[in-house]
Amino acid sequence: MKEKSRPRLSKALTGISGLDEITLGGLPRGRPTLICGGAGCGKTLFGLEFLVRGATKFGEPGVCISFEESGHDLAMNVASLGFDLEKLQRTKKLVIDHIYIDKSEIAETGEYDLEGLFIRLDAAINSIGAKRVLLDTPEALFAGLSDVGVLRSELRRLFGWLKEKGVTAVITGERGVGTLTRHGLEEYVSDCVILLDHRVQNDAVTRRLRILKYRGSTHGTNEYPFLIDEHGISVLPVTSLGLTHGASKERISTGIAGLDDMLSGQGYFRGSSILATGAAGTGKTTMGAHFVDAACQRGESAILFAFEESPQQLIRNMRSIGLDLGRWVKKGLLHIEAARPTAFGLEMHLVRMHHLLAEYKANVVVIDPISALLPGGSAHDVHALVLRIVDFLKQSGATGFFTSVAVEDDMQSTALSISSLVDTWILLRNIEVNGERNRVLYVLKSRGMAHSNQIREFLLTPHGVQLRDVYLGPGGVLTGSARVAREAEERRELLRQRQSEKDRQLSVKVALRSLDAKIAELQAEKEARENQLIAAIGENEQQKAALLAERDSLRRSRGMIDSSGRSPRPNGRESKP
Repeated sequence: MKEKSRPRLSKALTGISGLDEITLGGLPRGRPTLICGGAGCGKTLFGLEFLVRGATKFGEPGVCISFEESGHDLAMNVASLGFDLEKLQRTKKLVIDHIYIDKSEIAETGEYDLEGLFIRLDAAINSIGAKRVLLDTPEALFAGLSDVGVLRSELRRLFGWLKEKGVTAVITGERGVGTLTRHGLEEYVSDCVILLDHRVQNDAVTRRLRILKYRGSTHGTNEYPFLIDEHGISVLPVTSLGLTHGASKERISTGIAGLDDMLSGQGYFRGSSILATGAAGTGKTTMGAHFVDAACQRGESAILFAFEESPQQLIRNMRSIGLDLGRWVKKGLLHIEAARPTAFGLEMHLVRMHHLLAEYKANVVVIDPISALLPGGSAHDVHALVLRIVDFLKQSGATGFFTSVAVEDDMQSTALSISSLVDTWILLRNIEVNGERNRVLYVLKSRGMAHSNQIREFLLTPHGVQLRDVYLGPGGVLTGSARVAREAEERRELLRQRQSEKDRQLSVKVALRSLDAKIAELQAEKEARENQLIAAIGENEQQKAALLAERDSLRRSRGMIDSSGRSPRPNGRESKP
């Protein structure tokens, strides 16, 4: 309750991309803010964008008092950014007043003040009910007027008057030698001071912004890169981005069936960041192309940032492995953004990525290779750039796939030291054995999922990347021709075994047929013997019957048997036969 009741400084949103985030709500409302820096750093544009955004987005009309450029020149200068100052003036949302002071046309005599400036400014504010004011380079007064004491006193009174008026003012000033401004304007503007810096690093222009002072409010204290493009000023916060992004449980395919299997059969987590590292020619770009192809097949939007190949070259090369990226470009699902890393500074590359991601609402983003940005800045700057990209993608829910060139001697490290920032790290290598080069990959890490620890050989075929099953030989994993030779040897051994088995089976069959023949012969012999036995028994019976018949015949012939078959007894009595 105490936190809620504590009064907070009222702020005016600037509408400048990124600035309201690091100022925690904009510039102090009703107070002057000093914007200082060297020539060409964007001070005037900063002030004009503050007025234009206020008039168009927040309903706060503004007044611009210019001491160097006319209203027409200002309108022409910012027209390329989409700012129509003349239309804003016609609709009473903006007033531009050019105060021209030429020392050759002025004669100073006696005491004087800047009351005329007060009157003109007050009239301009009241004419449209202005809430915002830009004083562009009031230090030009020092070049036109020689009484420095009067000018300092009048400028101090002017800034105090603006504060009493309740308008949010922006004052620009040229940076001096050893001082923030040439004539010490920072002495009068003590509420908020912002320093713009314009430097050249590695032949690339870099602009930086730093909030030196913000009375009554916390703010980002680091040096933030910013750039000027067709959308105006964009400030790129680094440390203000917190680790508050969500973590999706949804899995999406890598576009390579074998790699999906290595990642527990389901692929990457949606919204995660993936890094594929390897030497040149290991297939990093091909893996990224498979990933965007799979996304487009799901009907999702994808962006591929290419730093080494043109879109036409990339599309042609991917056709050789059966991937037709051109059809997705025609359907509007895939946008290929190609540029040389040295074409822009790091900040320009980052902002272009931000704008394209917002424009296409991409679900999948591939940057190939991220290591190509290293010549554009120090390793620290590129690391910070990748950190911002990873955080931005996670905040937007997009899945990022980065490739990076690694040195063969130290594959498990990257020149950018970004491996700790990513969720999944896939390492691709070239293995030279028996006078040939073969490609292998393995998953070095993948947070939140079970994954394979095997080293898998893969081939670039007309049908895309195909992972081969792990093949272990006597000396370890075999790849390439060594694997082919070993497989051929095993096939020959298998054929020999099969032939040997056939020969053995044939020998057994011959033996069985021989046994069957012997069995048939014995069976025939058995039957013959049985027939002989039967015949012998029959013949024996016949002989016995014949013998009995012969005995009967002998008896009859001797009269020992009558016709009834009885033989007579010796005493004349009959006996029964």
